[in-house]
Amino acid sequence: MIRTVTEVAFARSGDVSIAYRVVGDGPVDLVYVQGAFTHLDVYWELPAFRRYCERLGEFSRLVLFDKRGMGMSDRVPGGTPLDVRMDDIRAVMDAVGSESATVMGESEGGPLAMLFAAAHPERTRSLILQGAEVRERTDSEWPWGEDTAEEFEADMASVPERWGRGLGIRHVAPSVLDDPSFPAVQAWFGKAQRNAATPSSWEAFARMAFDIDVRGVAPAIHVPTLIIHATGDQICHVENARWLSRNLPGARYVELLGGDHVPWFDPEPTLADIREFITGSREPEAPDRVLATILFTDIVGSTEIATRLGDGRWRDLLESHHTAVRAELARYRGREVDTAGDGFLAVFDGPARAIRAAKAIVEAVRRLGIEIRAGIHTGEIEQLPSGDIRGIAVHTGARVMGTAGPSEVLVSSSVRDLVAGSGFEFVDRGSHVLKGVAEERRLYAVSA
Repeated sequence: MIRTVTEVAFARSGDVSIAYRVVGDGPVDLVYVQGAFTHLDVYWELPAFRRYCERLGEFSRLVLFDKRGMGMSDRVPGGTPLDVRMDDIRAVMDAVGSESATVMGESEGGPLAMLFAAAHPERTRSLILQGAEVRERTDSEWPWGEDTAEEFEADMASVPERWGRGLGIRHVAPSVLDDPSFPAVQAWFGKAQRNAATPSSWEAFARMAFDIDVRGVAPAIHVPTLIIHATGDQICHVENARWLSRNLPGARYVELLGGDHVPWFDPEPTLADIREFITGSREPEAPDRVLATILFTDIVGSTEIATRLGDGRWRDLLESHHTAVRAELARYRGREVDTAGDGFLAVFDGPARAIRAAKAIVEAVRRLGIEIRAGIHTGEIEQLPSGDIRGIAVHTGARVMGTAGPSEVLVSSSVRDLVAGSGFEFVDRGSHVLKGVAEERRLYAVSA
């Protein structure tokens, strides 16, 4: 488990306060220079981003910060040039006591990370460029930018009507388009935009970024460098990375399949390459194996409900649902592992508490006018250092839930056998072949 996730603190860079957070306490400092817009607290609300950072924090001391003029850092007029923003990286490193760090630039953060590595090799242990851009402007000499000058001006004209609606997530992470969690992810993306900047301040930043060109910086970088890029990246063309690989002496270049601009939703390949680059090993420490009770829940008919209510009311209902579920998990000492859209995965150290929590959740969300289904299974799981869990027991728990009906708490025979004497009554639902599970499982519904 991650032992350190600090509250947001502030470093002084000249007369501006820069917000930062530290995740993990590994032996190597890793400064994450994010792309586009940032907000430390809102980004932490996205489970995929949070898990990605926690996984990085397993083998590093990860340092996150909000860009000057954005998020929780001081707002400043206009767009701030790269050389001034370099001072913000130094200020944050000084605040956390980091003399030298691996600097990781993502997307628009790539040029800033490159400039810092070239100008401050004494403080740059190594450089990682993930989905990093070289130049945003598209013209005859650079056909791999994001927009021509005319396209860019059209984009800027529509910023006030687009900003805060989360529309860009379709291009940032196309892999989630068909996922049930997509409405929640798009709503989060819009919230991140609204909290990161106003439309006018975003336009000022975007105009500054559109003029950045780091082709002249690349030859001056002399620290070990890892370049990672998805071949189908819809934001930053892969030729940006290929150009960097040709112009950064000795750089290691990795191309990944897929079209996501950020690795948060399918992080394993990227994490393995970063881990190997930093530690010399692609494999994490062996996970702990423990006996645990797994609870899965999801909302019955969520797609139909969302369609009927519309985005705004569905988002409000989902937030109320999440609050109710988390209250019952806390009450019965369950640990939330994951939230994907309208579903929860939690673990308990005893099956009786899991059953009581599930029954309480059923009643709590019924008061909101919705029903859930719940599945519970007890078995051996692997606990990863990040807090994630895996193993056939997890898969079995998900399949048990998938068999449950509305407002039903369905358990496997292993759960029923372990709660003998607890006062629960069960209705035999017979033997079931669960997809992906080798043997039949006898399932029981917890009696109301």
